[in-house]
Amino acid sequence: MRSKLVLVTAFIVGLSQFSKADEGMWMLSLIGKNYKDMKKKGLKLKPKDIYNINKSSIKDAIVTLDHGSCTGEIISSQGLVLTNHHCGYGEIQMFSTPEHDYLTDGFWAMSKDKELYAPGKTMSIMVEMSDVTAQMLEGITDATSEMERLGMLQNNQKRIMENAKKNNESHFDFFVESFFDGNEFYMFKNITYKDIRLVGAPPSSVGKYGGDTDNWMWPRHTGDFCMFRIYTDANGKPADYSENNIPLVPKHHLPISMNGVDNGDFTMVFGYPGSTDRFLTSHGVKLAVEKDQPARVKIRRKKLDLMKAGMDQSDKIRIQYASKYAQVANYWKYFIGQSEQLTKNKVYDKKVAIENKFQKWADADPERKKKYGSVISDFATAYETKNKYWYASTYLNEAVFGPDLSGFIWRHVNGYKRALEGKDETKIAQAKEMLLNAAKSHFKDYNINVDENIYGAMLQMYSDDVPNDLQPEMLLDLKKKYNNNFKKYAGEYFRNSPF
Repeated sequence: MRSKLVLVTAFIVGLSQFSKADEGMWMLSLIGKNYKDMKKKGLKLKPKDIYNINKSSIKDAIVTLDHGSCTGEIISSQGLVLTNHHCGYGEIQMFSTPEHDYLTDGFWAMSKDKELYAPGKTMSIMVEMSDVTAQMLEGITDATSEMERLGMLQNNQKRIMENAKKNNESHFDFFVESFFDGNEFYMFKNITYKDIRLVGAPPSSVGKYGGDTDNWMWPRHTGDFCMFRIYTDANGKPADYSENNIPLVPKHHLPISMNGVDNGDFTMVFGYPGSTDRFLTSHGVKLAVEKDQPARVKIRRKKLDLMKAGMDQSDKIRIQYASKYAQVANYWKYFIGQSEQLTKNKVYDKKVAIENKFQKWADADPERKKKYGSVISDFATAYETKNKYWYASTYLNEAVFGPDLSGFIWRHVNGYKRALEGKDETKIAQAKEMLLNAAKSHFKDYNINVDENIYGAMLQMYSDDVPNDLQPEMLLDLKKKYNNNFKKYAGEYFRNSPF
């Protein structure tokens, strides 16, 4: 899911254990509704200084990286972007070698010609967001089934996007996102830049101080930053990489104050947060705490241990697996912390109380009872079914598709296989080119011994932890043939695999 651009404001009244923050998170186009409250707390800007579709405003200085993975901010009139170290970690790793170890030593381009082009990196700026709830829900009634609703939403979304593209220049992107669990819909008009170059990053001892787990801890002591620059064609439009491209001249960039901050200063965070599961029922919370997150933590811990064992063998392997290790570790820690806090804060009990209150409200009126009376019991029934298959689903995604080799085959080889089956020579040639390009990138950061160990361990965990009646027949045959020794199977498979 793509992230949405929002504002978060907090009135900071100190950093002691007695600190209190009055916080809110608002969609950008609705900022006027919260303006009076923010002004009371110290905001000196006007709403149109923040979000304005006709003139330059702060929104024009805020970028989303890679269609939603991170937030960055333009801080100069020449397209210089400041973002998090971990948001550029993949690029820092990509350019690193044992001879030029930018992960360890950091990187700084002392002139623009020394900046490093990052293939595949994108940065998008939101031009406008608009409420399309009425158009998205057109034709949908309370009598519409869920499957019918899904199909109608897809058709309505396609029509909305096609109409938007007809009336705009080709360099704009459009997408529609749901808010409030599908009750409201907003269309985003973006402009996306593809020539992005790494400008600078501190050593990992600064940018990644405390390791991956520190990303979910507070207080933090990490110098978590790096810098990129956006480039355009001579007319300021998005363009593929070219030596002739020029730095972006943004509509707005954030000025930097050297005066520092004081307790009590108004603080506003402007950016792209991820999605949340705040609408989960008590059944969803119970599943997360008791099954889903413990399983993910267990699988990821094993992956991390095996990666680390390989990374400790040489600088080459350490650099190859640095970004992969960071990605796995990031949410390994997240799942640990979330489970702890869901339990500590008795979220399950609070959800049950909300549901009981809802049920009482629904039962108090015949019409409401007819319409909503079975909602809670329907969730209970649905989760009974979901619980049965959850381990198989989680282990499939985390363990079976976790090793590099199986993930590469799933993502890239299947497309080539389908092209061959279709016997269309043009599509076969296109699929072949895509596969070879993917292979070049993939195997640059690949170690066969590390992946073989992970492959065997992941299949072993799937075989041991997922009930037999939910395992594919092929896996059960392998278990029998190799006497449940998937390390042995992995060794044979890797010696004979064409990949």
